Amino acid sequence: MTAASDHTEHEAEAASEAADAAALRAHEAVPSRTFWANLNHPFVVGFSLTIGGLAAFAVGVAFSNLSTIIIYIVFALFAALGLDPVVRTLERHKVKRPWGIVTVYTAFALILVGVLWLIVPTMVRQISQFVNNIPQTITAFQHSDFYSWLQSNFGDQVSNVTDQIKNFLANPANIAAIGGGVVKVGFTIGSVISGVIIVLVLSLYFLATLPAMKAAFTRLAPARNRRTVSSMMEQISSGIGGYLGGMVVLAFCNAVIAFLLYLFLGLPFPLLMAVAAFCITLIPLVGSVLFWIAGTIIALFSSPIGALVFAIIYIVYMQIEAYVLTPRVMNRAIAVPGALVVIGALVGGTLLGLLGALVAIPVTASILLIIKQILIPRQDAKV
Repeated sequence: MTAASDHTEHEAEAASEAADAAALRAHEAVPSRTFWANLNHPFVVGFSLTIGGLAAFAVGVAFSNLSTIIIYIVFALFAALGLDPVVRTLERHKVKRPWGIVTVYTAFALILVGVLWLIVPTMVRQISQFVNNIPQTITAFQHSDFYSWLQSNFGDQVSNVTDQIKNFLANPANIAAIGGGVVKVGFTIGSVISGVIIVLVLSLYFLATLPAMKAAFTRLAPARNRRTVSSMMEQISSGIGGYLGGMVVLAFCNAVIAFLLYLFLGLPFPLLMAVAAFCITLIPLVGSVLFWIAGTIIALFSSPIGALVFAIIYIVYMQIEAYVLTPRVMNRAIAVPGALVVIGALVGGTLLGLLGALVAIPVTASILLIIKQILIPRQDAKV
């Protein structure tokens, strides 16, 4: 009896395994039949592929048309992350977040108004003076010893090139052509002003709702991973805020150095060059080099000796900034290997221009943080 029952159980198990194998084969055969069935309806397949391609094209066109808005949003988000450490500092001193935001933006508005009140009239005067003095500056350059040395070594080509530059810049129509016309210049200025206002308003909203945005983003992750995601978001936001603050501090140092050098060396337009230094040196990696070249060339037209002194002193400052100031300012905020900094800035600048160069280093640091805290522990857990 026992043998018969065992035989029956074996037959039942064999039948069950055979049924499972048949079901598996049928399940595996379904995609194949479905695929060939789709090929038997070429119009349906072609229509589906066309609709998908048109949808992808529409998304690409929409993204291209909204690129300016996306740039505004990214700039505003980075501005909010840059101001968030200041608001948190006020919160640690028993100031509620709404009042901290009001304090920060009020102080920023007062500083901006004060800077504009002091700088804009002087900048307008110096810009007009610079444009009006272009012919006299070129004439003075032609009577300098450096010009005589160039002419003695390179011949009459130097004088021909100089005369062509002088005649070109002396014609107001050419200056308007460079700027794309007066109407286009005015439209550009208006667009810049409106863009700045939009970025400021968006950054205010982002800064006010930043904790809620972090909490909402954290809830998108599974419950078991929310603590890790929240910690990573805090580290990324703190790193980006510290990085942006450090960039502003370094750009301000460059502006002060440029202003003092131009002022004490008797070079023209010190305030204008200080503002230019602040704006240009916000560009990572190459900003200081670009201003060094531009500042030296502009100083060369006024005083070759002053230009040489400026070039030497400023390149010494660049070394001090690279090896002393930047590590002290940036190491606490963000840590990225030098090779990745260069690669990230090149890739970001190529894809998105100035915006890509600005966000490349924080994005690179964020990717490294995700790799260190998520990918590497998962790989270490695999045996």
